[in-house]
Amino acid sequence: MPEPTEQTPKDLDWANDPDNAKNWSTSKKLYNTAVPALLCFLISFGLAIYSPSHTSAQEDFQISSTLALLPFTLYVYGLAFGPAVSAPLSETFGRRFIYVFVTPIALLFILGASFANNIAALAICRLLAGVTISAPLAVGAGTIMDMWTGPNTNRGVVLIMTIAFLGPALGELVGGWIAQYKNWQWSLWTTLFLGAGVWIFALGAKETYAAPLMRRKAQKLGLPVPPAPIPTGLAGLHILFTVTMVRPLYMLIREPIVLLCSLYSSLNFSILFCFLACIPLIFETTYNFTPGESGLVLIGIAVGCVLGGLVLVLLDSFTLKRHVRKFNSATPPPERMLWGAMIGGPFMAASLFWFAWTARPGIHWMSSILATGLFGFSNILVFVSTMLYLTNVYGAKSGASALAANGLLRYLVGGSFPLFTIPSTSLYLIPLRTSLIASSVYKNLGYEWASSLLGFLAVAFAFLPWIFYIFGSKVRQSSAYTPDSKPR
Repeated sequence: MPEPTEQTPKDLDWANDPDNAKNWSTSKKLYNTAVPALLCFLISFGLAIYSPSHTSAQEDFQISSTLALLPFTLYVYGLAFGPAVSAPLSETFGRRFIYVFVTPIALLFILGASFANNIAALAICRLLAGVTISAPLAVGAGTIMDMWTGPNTNRGVVLIMTIAFLGPALGELVGGWIAQYKNWQWSLWTTLFLGAGVWIFALGAKETYAAPLMRRKAQKLGLPVPPAPIPTGLAGLHILFTVTMVRPLYMLIREPIVLLCSLYSSLNFSILFCFLACIPLIFETTYNFTPGESGLVLIGIAVGCVLGGLVLVLLDSFTLKRHVRKFNSATPPPERMLWGAMIGGPFMAASLFWFAWTARPGIHWMSSILATGLFGFSNILVFVSTMLYLTNVYGAKSGASALAANGLLRYLVGGSFPLFTIPSTSLYLIPLRTSLIASSVYKNLGYEWASSLLGFLAVAFAFLPWIFYIFGSKVRQSSAYTPDSKPR
Protein backbone atom coordinates (compact mmCIF):
# COMPACT_ATOMS: atom_id res chain seq x y z
CA MET A 1 0.00 0.00 0.00
CA PRO A 2 1.41 3.42 -0.93
CA GLU A 3 2.24 5.98 1.67
CA PRO A 4 -0.76 8.16 2.48
CA THR A 5 -0.66 11.59 0.89
CA GLU A 6 -2.90 14.59 1.04
CA GLN A 7 -4.72 13.09 -1.93
CA THR A 8 -4.99 9.55 -0.48
CA PRO A 9 -6.93 9.08 2.79
CA LYS A 10 -4.94 7.18 5.39
CA ASP A 11 -7.48 4.36 5.77
CA LEU A 12 -8.23 3.96 2.06
CA ASP A 13 -6.38 1.09 0.35
CA TRP A 14 -6.58 2.64 -3.08
CA ALA A 15 -3.81 0.50 -4.59
CA ASN A 16 -5.99 -2.61 -4.22
CA ASP A 17 -9.37 -0.97 -4.68
CA PRO A 18 -11.49 -2.46 -7.53
CA ASP A 19 -12.48 1.09 -8.55
CA ASN A 20 -8.83 1.88 -9.25
CA ALA A 21 -8.62 1.86 -13.05
CA LYS A 22 -5.22 0.19 -12.95
CA ASN A 23 -6.88 -2.89 -11.42
CA TRP A 24 -9.48 -3.32 -14.16
CA SER A 25 -9.59 -6.22 -16.56
CA THR A 26 -8.00 -5.81 -19.99
CA SER A 27 -11.37 -5.81 -21.75
CA LYS A 28 -12.67 -3.05 -19.49
CA LYS A 29 -9.53 -1.00 -20.10
CA LEU A 30 -9.84 -1.46 -23.86
CA TYR A 31 -13.44 -0.24 -23.87
CA ASN A 32 -12.55 2.82 -21.79
CA THR A 33 -9.63 3.46 -24.15
CA ALA A 34 -11.94 3.27 -27.15
CA VAL A 35 -14.22 5.99 -25.74
CA PRO A 36 -11.73 8.90 -25.90
CA ALA A 37 -10.23 7.46 -29.11
CA LEU A 38 -13.59 7.60 -30.92
CA LEU A 39 -14.40 11.01 -29.48
CA CYS A 40 -11.06 12.34 -30.75
CA PHE A 41 -11.90 10.82 -34.15
CA LEU A 42 -15.24 12.65 -34.04
CA ILE A 43 -13.44 15.94 -33.32
CA SER A 44 -11.15 15.72 -36.33
CA PHE A 45 -13.86 14.25 -38.57
CA GLY A 46 -16.11 17.21 -37.79
CA LEU A 47 -13.24 19.56 -38.53
CA ALA A 48 -12.54 18.25 -42.04
CA ILE A 49 -15.97 17.34 -43.36
CA TYR A 50 -17.04 20.98 -43.78
CA SER A 51 -14.07 21.99 -45.93
CA PRO A 52 -15.24 20.52 -49.30
CA SER A 53 -18.74 21.92 -48.74
CA HIS A 54 -17.66 25.48 -48.05
CA THR A 55 -18.45 26.43 -51.65
CA SER A 56 -22.09 25.48 -51.05
CA ALA A 57 -22.15 27.90 -48.11
CA GLN A 58 -20.45 30.45 -50.35
CA GLU A 59 -23.27 30.19 -52.86
CA ASP A 60 -26.02 30.26 -50.24
CA PHE A 61 -24.68 33.31 -48.40
CA GLN A 62 -23.16 35.07 -51.45
CA ILE A 63 -19.76 35.50 -49.83
CA SER A 64 -16.12 34.96 -50.80
CA SER A 65 -14.46 31.56 -50.52
CA THR A 66 -12.18 32.86 -47.76
CA LEU A 67 -15.17 33.99 -45.70
CA ALA A 68 -16.92 30.67 -46.37
CA LEU A 69 -13.87 28.92 -44.85
CA LEU A 70 -14.17 30.99 -41.66
CA PRO A 71 -16.37 28.34 -39.93
CA PHE A 72 -13.57 25.83 -40.59
CA THR A 73 -10.96 28.11 -39.03
CA LEU A 74 -13.07 29.11 -36.04
CA TYR A 75 -13.77 25.45 -35.27
CA VAL A 76 -10.01 24.90 -35.15
CA TYR A 77 -9.57 27.96 -32.93
CA GLY A 78 -12.18 26.49 -30.60
CA LEU A 79 -10.07 23.35 -30.36
CA ALA A 80 -7.15 25.57 -29.31
CA PHE A 81 -8.92 27.31 -26.43
CA GLY A 82 -11.39 24.65 -25.31
CA PRO A 83 -8.95 22.50 -23.29
CA ALA A 84 -8.20 25.48 -21.02
CA VAL A 85 -11.78 25.13 -19.76
CA SER A 86 -12.32 21.38 -19.96
CA ALA A 87 -9.05 20.33 -18.28
CA PRO A 88 -9.92 22.00 -14.92
CA LEU A 89 -13.43 20.56 -15.15
CA SER A 90 -11.98 17.06 -15.45
CA GLU A 91 -9.76 17.71 -12.42
CA THR A 92 -12.86 18.39 -10.31
CA PHE A 93 -15.58 16.22 -11.86
CA GLY A 94 -13.53 13.51 -13.56
CA ARG A 95 -12.97 12.24 -17.09
CA ARG A 96 -16.39 10.62 -17.50
CA PHE A 97 -18.10 13.95 -16.90
CA ILE A 98 -16.27 15.33 -19.94
CA TYR A 99 -17.15 12.43 -22.21
CA VAL A 100 -20.78 12.00 -21.20
CA PHE A 101 -22.01 15.47 -20.26
CA VAL A 102 -19.92 17.93 -22.30
CA THR A 103 -20.12 16.11 -25.64
CA PRO A 104 -23.92 16.59 -26.04
CA ILE A 105 -23.43 20.36 -25.63
CA ALA A 106 -21.09 20.30 -28.63
CA LEU A 107 -23.63 18.32 -30.63
CA LEU A 108 -26.27 20.96 -29.89
CA PHE A 109 -23.98 23.66 -31.29
CA ILE A 110 -23.43 21.54 -34.41
CA LEU A 111 -27.20 21.21 -34.74
CA GLY A 112 -27.54 24.97 -34.39
CA ALA A 113 -24.89 25.51 -37.07
CA SER A 114 -26.87 23.35 -39.50
CA PHE A 115 -29.83 25.71 -39.22
CA ALA A 116 -27.79 28.92 -39.55
CA ASN A 117 -29.25 31.38 -42.02
CA ASN A 118 -26.16 33.59 -42.31
CA ILE A 119 -22.38 33.19 -42.17
CA ALA A 120 -22.11 34.87 -38.76
CA ALA A 121 -24.44 32.36 -37.09
CA LEU A 122 -22.68 29.46 -38.80
CA ALA A 123 -19.24 30.70 -37.75
CA ILE A 124 -20.23 31.35 -34.12
CA CYS A 125 -21.90 27.95 -33.73
CA ARG A 126 -18.87 26.23 -35.23
CA LEU A 127 -16.60 28.13 -32.83
CA LEU A 128 -18.64 27.10 -29.80
CA ALA A 129 -18.84 23.54 -31.11
CA GLY A 130 -15.05 23.50 -31.35
CA VAL A 131 -14.65 24.82 -27.80
CA THR A 132 -16.95 22.20 -26.29
CA ILE A 133 -16.10 19.22 -28.47
CA SER A 134 -12.37 19.68 -27.80
CA ALA A 135 -12.72 18.36 -24.23
CA PRO A 136 -11.55 14.78 -25.01
CA LEU A 137 -8.35 16.24 -26.47
CA ALA A 138 -7.54 17.63 -23.03
CA VAL A 139 -8.20 14.47 -21.02
CA GLY A 140 -7.80 11.56 -23.45
CA ALA A 141 -4.11 10.98 -22.71
CA GLY A 142 -4.88 11.31 -18.99
CA THR A 143 -7.43 8.52 -19.28
CA ILE A 144 -4.76 6.27 -20.80
CA MET A 145 -2.34 7.07 -17.98
CA ASP A 146 -5.07 6.39 -15.42
CA MET A 147 -5.49 2.81 -16.63
CA TRP A 148 -2.35 1.52 -18.28
CA THR A 149 1.16 1.08 -16.92
CA GLY A 150 4.59 0.53 -18.44
CA PRO A 151 4.91 0.29 -22.25
CA ASN A 152 1.13 -0.02 -22.64
CA THR A 153 0.79 3.64 -21.65
CA ASN A 154 2.67 4.89 -24.71
CA ARG A 155 0.89 2.37 -26.91
CA GLY A 156 -2.48 3.62 -25.70
CA VAL A 157 -1.52 7.20 -26.56
CA VAL A 158 -0.35 6.05 -30.00
CA LEU A 159 -3.71 4.30 -30.53
CA ILE A 160 -5.69 7.43 -29.64
CA MET A 161 -3.56 9.69 -31.83
CA THR A 162 -3.68 7.30 -34.79
CA ILE A 163 -7.47 7.05 -34.67
CA ALA A 164 -7.71 10.83 -34.26
CA PHE A 165 -5.50 11.36 -37.33
CA LEU A 166 -7.85 9.21 -39.41
CA GLY A 167 -10.58 11.78 -38.81
CA PRO A 168 -9.38 14.50 -41.20
CA ALA A 169 -8.81 12.05 -44.05
CA LEU A 170 -12.16 10.28 -43.67
CA GLY A 171 -13.95 13.56 -42.98
CA GLU A 172 -12.61 15.03 -46.20
CA LEU A 173 -13.53 11.84 -48.05
CA VAL A 174 -17.15 11.91 -46.86
CA GLY A 175 -17.28 15.68 -47.24
CA GLY A 176 -16.23 15.43 -50.88
CA TRP A 177 -19.21 13.26 -51.79
CA ILE A 178 -21.51 15.49 -49.76
CA ALA A 179 -20.19 18.52 -51.67
CA GLN A 180 -20.89 16.76 -54.95
CA TYR A 181 -24.48 15.72 -54.25
CA LYS A 182 -25.76 17.66 -51.23
CA ASN A 183 -25.50 21.10 -49.62
CA TRP A 184 -23.27 22.25 -46.76
CA GLN A 185 -25.91 21.44 -44.11
CA TRP A 186 -25.38 17.75 -44.76
CA SER A 187 -21.76 18.01 -43.63
CA LEU A 188 -23.05 19.11 -40.22
CA TRP A 189 -25.90 16.61 -40.05
CA THR A 190 -23.49 13.77 -40.88
CA THR A 191 -21.23 14.91 -38.03
CA LEU A 192 -24.27 15.07 -35.76
CA PHE A 193 -25.35 11.50 -36.61
CA LEU A 194 -21.83 10.20 -36.04
CA GLY A 195 -21.53 12.18 -32.81
CA ALA A 196 -24.80 10.78 -31.47
CA GLY A 197 -23.60 7.23 -32.13
CA VAL A 198 -20.23 7.83 -30.45
CA TRP A 199 -21.93 9.51 -27.47
CA ILE A 200 -24.26 6.54 -26.99
CA PHE A 201 -21.21 4.26 -27.09
CA ALA A 202 -19.53 6.46 -24.45
CA LEU A 203 -22.41 6.24 -21.99
CA GLY A 204 -20.97 3.03 -20.55
CA ALA A 205 -17.63 4.66 -19.71
CA LYS A 206 -16.42 4.40 -16.13
CA GLU A 207 -14.52 7.02 -14.19
CA THR A 208 -10.76 6.48 -14.42
CA TYR A 209 -9.39 9.53 -12.63
CA ALA A 210 -8.37 8.65 -9.08
CA ALA A 211 -8.84 12.03 -7.38
CA PRO A 212 -12.65 12.40 -7.66
CA LEU A 213 -13.14 8.68 -7.07
CA MET A 214 -11.17 8.83 -3.82
CA ARG A 215 -13.06 11.92 -2.68
CA ARG A 216 -16.41 10.20 -3.27
CA LYS A 217 -15.28 6.96 -1.66
CA ALA A 218 -13.84 8.76 1.39
CA GLN A 219 -17.05 10.73 1.80
CA LYS A 220 -19.11 7.54 1.55
CA LEU A 221 -16.96 5.77 4.18
CA GLY A 222 -16.86 8.75 6.50
CA LEU A 223 -13.11 9.25 6.06
CA PRO A 224 -11.34 12.61 5.73
CA VAL A 225 -12.08 13.88 2.23
CA PRO A 226 -9.01 14.86 0.18
CA PRO A 227 -9.07 18.51 -0.90
CA ALA A 228 -10.28 19.31 -4.38
CA PRO A 229 -7.49 20.26 -6.79
CA ILE A 230 -9.20 23.56 -7.54
CA PRO A 231 -10.78 25.34 -4.53
CA THR A 232 -14.00 27.28 -4.81
CA GLY A 233 -14.32 31.05 -4.95
CA LEU A 234 -11.61 33.54 -5.86
CA ALA A 235 -8.83 31.14 -4.94
CA GLY A 236 -10.11 28.69 -7.55
CA LEU A 237 -10.31 31.42 -10.19
CA HIS A 238 -6.75 32.43 -9.38
CA ILE A 239 -5.48 28.88 -9.84
CA LEU A 240 -7.53 28.49 -13.01
CA PHE A 241 -6.01 31.63 -14.47
CA THR A 242 -2.39 31.12 -13.41
CA VAL A 243 -2.03 27.37 -13.86
CA THR A 244 -4.31 26.45 -16.74
CA MET A 245 -4.01 29.63 -18.81
CA VAL A 246 -0.88 31.58 -17.92
CA ARG A 247 1.53 28.70 -17.33
CA PRO A 248 1.15 27.20 -20.85
CA LEU A 249 1.81 30.63 -22.39
CA TYR A 250 4.79 31.17 -20.10
CA MET A 251 6.23 27.76 -20.99
CA LEU A 252 5.68 28.47 -24.67
CA ILE A 253 7.83 31.58 -24.36
CA ARG A 254 10.47 30.46 -21.87
CA GLU A 255 10.88 26.72 -22.52
CA PRO A 256 12.86 25.93 -25.72
CA ILE A 257 11.64 22.33 -25.79
CA VAL A 258 8.00 23.41 -25.58
CA LEU A 259 8.41 26.19 -28.14
CA LEU A 260 10.30 24.22 -30.76
CA CYS A 261 8.23 21.04 -30.42
CA SER A 262 5.07 23.16 -30.64
CA LEU A 263 6.36 24.89 -33.76
CA TYR A 264 7.07 21.48 -35.32
CA SER A 265 3.58 20.26 -34.44
CA SER A 266 2.17 23.49 -35.87
CA LEU A 267 3.98 22.83 -39.14
CA ASN A 268 2.54 19.31 -39.23
CA PHE A 269 -1.01 20.51 -38.70
CA SER A 270 -0.59 23.40 -41.11
CA ILE A 271 0.51 21.07 -43.89
CA LEU A 272 -2.32 18.65 -43.08
CA PHE A 273 -4.88 21.46 -43.24
CA CYS A 274 -3.30 22.70 -46.47
CA PHE A 275 -3.88 19.27 -47.95
CA LEU A 276 -7.49 19.33 -46.79
CA ALA A 277 -8.01 22.66 -48.53
CA CYS A 278 -5.80 22.21 -51.60
CA ILE A 279 -6.25 18.59 -52.67
CA PRO A 280 -9.69 19.34 -54.19
CA LEU A 281 -8.14 22.36 -55.92
CA ILE A 282 -5.19 20.44 -57.35
CA PHE A 283 -6.92 17.23 -58.34
CA GLU A 284 -9.95 18.90 -59.89
CA THR A 285 -7.89 21.26 -62.03
CA THR A 286 -5.03 18.87 -62.85
CA TYR A 287 -6.84 15.54 -63.19
CA ASN A 288 -10.47 16.66 -63.59
CA PHE A 289 -11.56 14.78 -60.47
CA THR A 290 -15.03 15.38 -59.08
CA PRO A 291 -15.33 16.62 -55.47
CA GLY A 292 -16.15 13.08 -54.34
CA GLU A 293 -13.18 11.60 -56.19
CA SER A 294 -10.92 14.28 -54.72
CA GLY A 295 -12.01 13.16 -51.25
CA LEU A 296 -10.89 9.62 -52.07
CA VAL A 297 -7.35 10.96 -52.44
CA LEU A 298 -7.24 11.34 -48.65
CA ILE A 299 -7.34 7.53 -48.29
CA GLY A 300 -3.61 7.71 -48.92
CA ILE A 301 -3.12 9.81 -45.78
CA ALA A 302 -5.36 7.47 -43.77
CA VAL A 303 -3.37 4.38 -44.79
CA GLY A 304 -0.13 6.19 -44.02
CA CYS A 305 -1.40 7.10 -40.55
CA VAL A 306 -2.27 3.48 -39.76
CA LEU A 307 1.15 2.27 -40.90
CA GLY A 308 2.80 5.07 -38.91
CA GLY A 309 0.93 4.04 -35.78
CA LEU A 310 2.11 0.44 -36.17
CA VAL A 311 5.71 1.59 -36.66
CA LEU A 312 5.50 3.75 -33.53
CA VAL A 313 4.43 0.75 -31.44
CA LEU A 314 7.29 -1.32 -32.86
CA LEU A 315 9.75 1.52 -32.29
CA ASP A 316 8.63 1.93 -28.70
CA SER A 317 9.17 -1.77 -28.02
CA PHE A 318 12.52 -1.85 -29.84
CA THR A 319 14.00 1.25 -28.19
CA LEU A 320 12.87 0.17 -24.73
CA LYS A 321 14.44 -3.29 -25.09
CA ARG A 322 17.56 -1.70 -26.54
CA HIS A 323 17.90 0.65 -23.58
CA VAL A 324 17.32 -2.09 -20.99
CA ARG A 325 19.84 -4.34 -22.75
CA LYS A 326 22.43 -1.56 -22.86
CA PHE A 327 21.88 0.02 -19.42
CA ASN A 328 20.33 -2.89 -17.51
CA SER A 329 17.11 -1.71 -15.81
CA ALA A 330 17.82 2.01 -15.75
CA THR A 331 14.89 4.28 -16.53
CA PRO A 332 15.19 5.38 -20.17
CA PRO A 333 15.60 9.11 -20.81
CA PRO A 334 12.78 11.09 -22.47
CA GLU A 335 14.88 11.36 -25.64
CA ARG A 336 13.99 7.72 -26.38
CA MET A 337 10.60 9.04 -27.50
CA LEU A 338 12.22 11.02 -30.34
CA TRP A 339 13.10 8.07 -32.54
CA GLY A 340 9.82 8.34 -34.44
CA ALA A 341 10.36 12.03 -35.16
CA MET A 342 13.99 11.43 -36.15
CA ILE A 343 12.84 8.93 -38.76
CA GLY A 344 9.68 10.77 -39.78
CA GLY A 345 11.22 14.22 -40.30
CA PRO A 346 13.21 13.39 -43.46
CA PHE A 347 10.32 11.32 -44.83
CA MET A 348 7.97 14.28 -44.37
CA ALA A 349 10.21 16.58 -46.39
CA ALA A 350 10.59 13.92 -49.09
CA SER A 351 6.83 13.40 -49.30
CA LEU A 352 6.19 17.10 -49.81
CA PHE A 353 8.71 17.43 -52.65
CA TRP A 354 7.38 14.21 -54.16
CA PHE A 355 3.83 15.57 -54.07
CA ALA A 356 4.90 19.00 -55.34
CA TRP A 357 6.52 17.77 -58.53
CA THR A 358 4.29 14.82 -59.44
CA ALA A 359 0.80 16.35 -59.04
CA ARG A 360 0.91 17.73 -62.57
CA PRO A 361 -0.36 16.86 -66.05
CA GLY A 362 1.50 14.01 -67.69
CA ILE A 363 2.21 12.17 -64.41
CA HIS A 364 -0.29 9.59 -63.20
CA TRP A 365 -2.38 10.70 -60.23
CA MET A 366 -1.42 7.57 -58.28
CA SER A 367 2.09 8.92 -57.76
CA SER A 368 0.93 11.99 -55.87
CA ILE A 369 -1.50 9.88 -53.83
CA LEU A 370 1.41 7.70 -52.74
CA ALA A 371 3.18 10.90 -51.73
CA THR A 372 0.25 11.85 -49.50
CA GLY A 373 0.45 8.38 -47.93
CA LEU A 374 4.12 8.96 -47.10
CA PHE A 375 3.14 12.31 -45.62
CA GLY A 376 0.49 10.68 -43.41
CA PHE A 377 3.05 8.09 -42.31
CA SER A 378 5.71 10.67 -41.44
CA ASN A 379 3.25 13.14 -39.95
CA ILE A 380 2.03 10.80 -37.25
CA LEU A 381 5.60 9.66 -36.49
CA VAL A 382 6.65 13.25 -35.84
CA PHE A 383 3.52 14.39 -34.06
CA VAL A 384 3.11 11.50 -31.61
CA SER A 385 6.84 11.34 -30.88
CA THR A 386 7.02 15.02 -29.96
CA MET A 387 3.88 14.73 -27.82
CA LEU A 388 5.29 11.75 -25.92
CA TYR A 389 8.59 13.58 -25.57
CA LEU A 390 6.90 16.57 -23.94
CA THR A 391 4.98 14.28 -21.59
CA ASN A 392 8.12 12.42 -20.55
CA VAL A 393 10.24 15.57 -20.19
CA TYR A 394 7.85 17.52 -17.96
CA GLY A 395 6.24 14.65 -16.07
CA ALA A 396 2.86 14.61 -14.38
CA LYS A 397 3.20 18.03 -12.75
CA SER A 398 3.91 20.26 -15.77
CA GLY A 399 3.25 17.91 -18.68
CA ALA A 400 -0.38 19.00 -19.02
CA SER A 401 0.70 22.64 -19.35
CA ALA A 402 3.31 21.72 -21.95
CA LEU A 403 0.71 19.83 -23.99
CA ALA A 404 -1.75 22.70 -23.60
CA ALA A 405 0.84 25.12 -24.98
CA ASN A 406 1.52 22.73 -27.84
CA GLY A 407 -2.18 22.43 -28.67
CA LEU A 408 -2.77 26.17 -28.46
CA LEU A 409 -0.03 27.03 -30.95
CA ARG A 410 -0.65 24.21 -33.41
CA TYR A 411 -4.38 24.87 -33.71
CA LEU A 412 -3.99 28.64 -33.98
CA VAL A 413 -1.35 28.33 -36.69
CA GLY A 414 -2.84 25.32 -38.44
CA GLY A 415 -6.34 26.74 -38.51
CA SER A 416 -5.15 29.91 -40.23
CA PHE A 417 -3.32 28.25 -43.11
CA PRO A 418 -6.32 27.38 -45.32
CA LEU A 419 -7.39 31.03 -45.32
CA PHE A 420 -4.39 32.08 -47.38
CA THR A 421 -3.41 28.89 -49.20
CA ILE A 422 -6.53 28.49 -51.33
CA PRO A 423 -8.06 31.00 -53.70
CA SER A 424 -10.90 33.30 -52.76
CA THR A 425 -12.85 32.40 -55.90
CA SER A 426 -14.19 28.86 -55.76
CA LEU A 427 -12.92 26.39 -58.29
CA TYR A 428 -16.11 24.41 -57.84
CA LEU A 429 -17.87 27.34 -59.49
CA ILE A 430 -15.17 28.29 -62.01
CA PRO A 431 -13.19 25.07 -62.48
CA LEU A 432 -10.87 26.16 -65.30
CA ARG A 433 -10.55 29.95 -65.08
CA THR A 434 -7.54 30.14 -62.83
CA SER A 435 -6.84 33.66 -64.09
CA LEU A 436 -9.77 34.81 -61.97
CA ILE A 437 -8.33 33.40 -58.76
CA ALA A 438 -7.49 36.05 -56.23
CA SER A 439 -4.10 36.29 -54.58
CA SER A 440 -3.11 33.14 -52.71
CA VAL A 441 -0.03 31.09 -52.07
CA TYR A 442 -0.98 28.42 -54.58
CA LYS A 443 -1.70 31.02 -57.25
CA ASN A 444 1.29 33.24 -56.70
CA LEU A 445 3.83 30.43 -56.43
CA GLY A 446 2.13 27.75 -58.49
CA TYR A 447 1.24 24.28 -57.27
CA GLU A 448 4.80 22.95 -57.48
CA TRP A 449 6.57 25.74 -55.61
CA ALA A 450 3.80 26.26 -53.06
CA SER A 451 4.10 22.63 -51.95
CA SER A 452 7.90 22.86 -52.22
CA LEU A 453 7.86 25.81 -49.82
CA LEU A 454 6.28 23.51 -47.23
CA GLY A 455 8.94 20.95 -48.08
CA PHE A 456 11.73 23.43 -47.35
CA LEU A 457 10.15 24.21 -43.98
CA ALA A 458 9.98 20.48 -43.25
CA VAL A 459 13.68 20.17 -44.09
CA ALA A 460 14.54 22.93 -41.63
CA PHE A 461 12.60 21.24 -38.82
CA ALA A 462 13.79 17.70 -39.64
CA PHE A 463 17.02 18.38 -37.72
CA LEU A 464 15.17 19.39 -34.53
CA PRO A 465 14.54 15.88 -33.08
CA TRP A 466 18.20 15.00 -33.69
CA ILE A 467 19.33 18.12 -31.84
CA PHE A 468 17.14 17.30 -28.84
CA TYR A 469 18.24 13.66 -28.95
CA ILE A 470 21.88 14.77 -28.58
CA PHE A 471 21.55 17.85 -26.38
CA GLY A 472 18.16 17.28 -24.74
CA SER A 473 19.57 16.28 -21.35
CA LYS A 474 21.46 19.57 -21.04
CA VAL A 475 18.42 21.59 -22.10
CA ARG A 476 16.26 19.79 -19.54
CA GLN A 477 18.64 20.64 -16.72
CA SER A 478 18.24 24.36 -17.41
CA SER A 479 14.44 24.18 -17.21
CA ALA A 480 12.41 25.28 -14.21
CA TYR A 481 9.68 22.70 -14.86
CA THR A 482 11.44 19.40 -15.55
CA PRO A 483 11.91 16.85 -12.73
CA ASP A 484 15.67 16.68 -13.40
CA SER A 485 16.28 20.43 -13.59
CA LYS A 486 19.11 21.93 -11.62
CA PRO A 487 18.22 24.37 -8.83
CA ARG A 488 18.73 28.00 -9.74
